[in-house]
Amino acid sequence: MTVTDSVNTRELVLEMLIEIIEKNQYSHLILRDVLDKYQYLSKQERAFMTRLTEGTLEHLIELDYIIDSYSKTKVRKMKPMIRSILRMSVYQIKYMDSVPDSAVCNEAVKLAKRHGFGQLSGFVNGVLRNISRNISDVRYPDQKDMVRFLEVKYSMPQWIVKQWINDYGMEKTEQILKGFDREKPLSIRTNTLKCTPEELRDKLRAEGVTVEPVKDLDYAFYISGFDYLNSLQSFEDGLFYVQDVSSMMAAELAAPKENDYVIDVCAAPGGKSTHLAEKLKGTGMVEARDLTDYKVDLIRDNIDRHELHNMKAVLMDATRYDEASVNKADVLICDLPCSGLGVLGRKTDIRYKISPEQEKELMELQRQILDTVHQYVKPGGTLVYSTCTIDKMENEDNVRWFADKYKDFVLKEERQLLPGQLGGDGFFLAKFIREK
Repeated sequence: MTVTDSVNTRELVLEMLIEIIEKNQYSHLILRDVLDKYQYLSKQERAFMTRLTEGTLEHLIELDYIIDSYSKTKVRKMKPMIRSILRMSVYQIKYMDSVPDSAVCNEAVKLAKRHGFGQLSGFVNGVLRNISRNISDVRYPDQKDMVRFLEVKYSMPQWIVKQWINDYGMEKTEQILKGFDREKPLSIRTNTLKCTPEELRDKLRAEGVTVEPVKDLDYAFYISGFDYLNSLQSFEDGLFYVQDVSSMMAAELAAPKENDYVIDVCAAPGGKSTHLAEKLKGTGMVEARDLTDYKVDLIRDNIDRHELHNMKAVLMDATRYDEASVNKADVLICDLPCSGLGVLGRKTDIRYKISPEQEKELMELQRQILDTVHQYVKPGGTLVYSTCTIDKMENEDNVRWFADKYKDFVLKEERQLLPGQLGGDGFFLAKFIREK
């Protein structure tokens, strides 16, 4: 059975979209679990499922706009199953040239019938064939209303578009939105305690992986052309860690010295912590903390796979004061819970789940944590504050608030990385030194 006529793959995509959109589950978790379960499918079929799921989510507002333009029944009034079938089908029509429109329509009708909506199969067929005939003539909102235009063109909720225009201006906001649309390369970091970057590169190429260097980071690579990560012996052996290039900059900015004691207060799954442990070259200690047993177990799995003897995972709530930690850390990493609006290229559905009210709550949580944990930094020690968002409320505004409140912490550097800037996600970093 080929990808183009595989009902099974489309069925799985439909089920995933229902879980993500209608039941409010997170796309990266649902997709990961399904791909792990169906590893026996061909590489081509799993790639088809990934692209169709992620693409439908990434273009959701645009797809709904197109459907509403050619359907008398608006998307919001449709049955969840029907609108999910239409959304994934319109994505195929507009963005997947390798799939014939006729096949898309036929498979959509089959899906509707299989799920007990035979009486609506004619409606599904009619809407999709109408869209197929007119897809090149879709009229988008007038650019006189730029907020609405950008909302539809880039499938970004209006409140986010308005906020970014206010923070960055119109031109840069459109650049940011375009940045999320670019292909997202998978970046990895060499476990330098186990092998050299050159050895890793050679091992990966021997496994049939395409390997490209990352500019200015000699231990990092972009990889592609493999089936799935767990199929790579080099991954199983802990020779590398999958980490976004922007995120790697946290350890670079922290610049730990040998024998330093490092505390990472919100560490799961452990990317920055393992990076710091490697930078310590087996000396010192990295104490990686997080809130739940599940998250701590993720950290421990990475400690074990990377065979790091100078790192430990600890169950601890960052909002709770820990007297034993006062003046203990040479380096304190505060990569705090945030809106995640810098990683929309990878976790596309976040944009639909976050609200202005939730963002404000996250900003308050960030300040609560900083209020508590800054006391753990030794005089002369380093505090790195980071988030994977690009909203000034959670980034620059928090830095100003912290610097004004705690005068013994001197701001040395801050960087707002925009999506695609380093070939990676949007990411914010600020480095403070506590005066002696």
